[in-house]
Amino acid sequence: MSEHEGPGAVRKGRRARWLIVAAIAIVLLGTGSVVVLTRVSAGASTGDQTPAPGASTTDIVKTTLTEEETADATLGYGAETSVTGRKEGTITSLPQVGSKIERGKKVYDVNAKPVPLFYGTLPFYRDLSDGVDKGPDVKQLEENLKALGFGGFGAPDEKFTSATAAALKKWQKSLGLEQTGTFGQGDVVLAPGPIRVSAVSAQPGSPAGSELLKFTGMDRVVTAKLDAKKQSLAQQGGKVGLEISGKQGTGTVDKIGTSADKDQNDPGAKPKIEVSIKLDDQSTAGSLDSAPVTVHFTKGKRENVLAVPVGALLALAEGGFAVEVDEGGKRRLVAVQTGLFSGGKVEITGDGLKAGMKVVTTS
Repeated sequence: MSEHEGPGAVRKGRRARWLIVAAIAIVLLGTGSVVVLTRVSAGASTGDQTPAPGASTTDIVKTTLTEEETADATLGYGAETSVTGRKEGTITSLPQVGSKIERGKKVYDVNAKPVPLFYGTLPFYRDLSDGVDKGPDVKQLEENLKALGFGGFGAPDEKFTSATAAALKKWQKSLGLEQTGTFGQGDVVLAPGPIRVSAVSAQPGSPAGSELLKFTGMDRVVTAKLDAKKQSLAQQGGKVGLEISGKQGTGTVDKIGTSADKDQNDPGAKPKIEVSIKLDDQSTAGSLDSAPVTVHFTKGKRENVLAVPVGALLALAEGGFAVEVDEGGKRRLVAVQTGLFSGGKVEITGDGLKAGMKVVTTS
């Protein structure tokens, strides 16, 4: 047995354990990327040793490790949409900032008559009444009427019939409007779904044809600024990790910007693209409307590898690293080669190592 293989090497390894953990932590914090260390040259040694203070044992596990890149982001409600009135008259009431409005509910009043919310993405580009040509706008109107309980025209389609006009009159009556059976382009505010009022730019007494307010969706989203050179990290529909005020969660990439912009207030800033991310669970953000967020993008993945906590690594006197295997109280050093570091774990390979074996660790 050489001097490097005996108890002295183990003691030196124990003394070095905290040093190497700290060094690895510094490297990881400094780079945020994979750390590959050199393979140890020594073999293994045996002996029944007393573990270092604070040491315990843990299992070698077979798992999947991921390499990550982080980016700063913000929590909010996403892009705003402006609403400009399309009816003649005078604004008589407006919603408060923060109001949440669903289909059929009033957004604002013109001449003391409500202008409610309909769902859809096709702007109403003409007035609709019995006898107009077929069109997708008719179907969108009928879909909203039916969702609000005003049917009688069968399945929504592109044909405006007398049954459509009858349903319209019932809807108009429910709102206290004149029962004309005709639908005007400005009779509703259109949005893809429920809205949250984010700003109000008009006031009662303003002309109804002016810009009135802005809205967003109801769900909170995360907006990340990603270095343009790292655009490939963001994949449409890809999963990311999120940290919001100390709470962990996940999100799904929803939109990826197509133009790179520089911060005009920072001449040395790198061009960045905007990435919009949907929260997989809205409760991750708690009751916050806005907050700083850290996004974890996956750079690479190592599947079905052996891993141990970083605290299980030992620095050998002759260089390289090992783990201290515990076999019913009998311990021996096994030289290891390290691979990917992720989430406090490190990928290892070494002679005879397998999942379920116990190793000594400080973490």
